[in-house]
Amino acid sequence: MNILRVDCGAGRLIFGDLEMPCTIGRGGACPAADKQEGDGCTPLGLWPIRGVLLRPGKVVASGVRLPWRWVRAQDGWSDDIADPAYNRPVRLPRAFSAESLIRSDDAYDVIIVLGHNDAPPVSGQGSAIFLHLSEGRPTAGCVAVDRADMLRLLPLLSPGDAMDIVR
Repeated sequence: MNILRVDCGAGRLIFGDLEMPCTIGRGGACPAADKQEGDGCTPLGLWPIRGVLLRPGKVVASGVRLPWRWVRAQDGWSDDIADPAYNRPVRLPRAFSAESLIRSDDAYDVIIVLGHNDAPPVSGQGSAIFLHLSEGRPTAGCVAVDRADMLRLLPLLSPGDAMDIVR
């Protein structure tokens, strides 16, 4: 297992010899036990990498060793604490609130899904914690890096790798 280390205080992501700037949630970093839906905090802890979602026409999948698939127009991620599928991928439209994985910006052209609050999900303790492309501002709780850095990093990741988010 290889570890991507996110140093929230320094705003850096480190993986082997690679080091790059990263952004975290608008609410800063918080202990995972204190994470709440919508608080904008990036949860501290060691999170397994579950897989990758790629936006067709925006990135090339060659060299990706993690499990991956193309994002489709109806793909979403449940962020509704009343939804039985909370913090799970869902199909849109949906009766419950869910974030679309097709965005008008480029932030979700590459989504690395982190295993935060997913085994099993506990309603209200945070959903959709990803490593994605930087929007030039703090995230809603995810970790984000520039496109060029993500495209250097992505082919280096393997099944079993994890992200360690520290203060």
